[in-house]
Amino acid sequence: MSRVNILRRWSVAIVAAAGLVAAAHAITPAELLAEYTAKAGAPAQPERGQRFFNTVFGREFGWSCASCHGAVPTKPGADELTKKVIGPLAPAFNAARFTDRARTEHQFRLNCKDVVGRECTAAEKADVLSWLLTLKP
Repeated sequence: MSRVNILRRWSVAIVAAAGLVAAAHAITPAELLAEYTAKAGAPAQPERGQRFFNTVFGREFGWSCASCHGAVPTKPGADELTKKVIGPLAPAFNAARFTDRARTEHQFRLNCKDVVGRECTAAEKADVLSWLLTLKP
């Protein structure tokens, strides 16, 4: 077998493996909500999630989640510092939101530390996500 054919086979195998890894991370927002709710040990409360989302925390800049995502996150927002556009956060307005567990956890970790000053609890995540899932076109 030629070197080119070997490289092609390896390329196909790598692409296939990458697809399996991506599929392994795929999740629906409802499944993610169920996981957060189970970890919290109590039902999610959308009203509490909306309140949390719009609360201005007493950190250095006095931010809330809404500072970047908008009070009703159904339209694009913008990072307060960099002005980089952020896609809509509500899953009904952005099909890619909350479909990758690792990415979701990464974003929660970064944003909660920046805005709240600590990592968000499973209950807080469940509440916010349950509220976001109520937002429909």
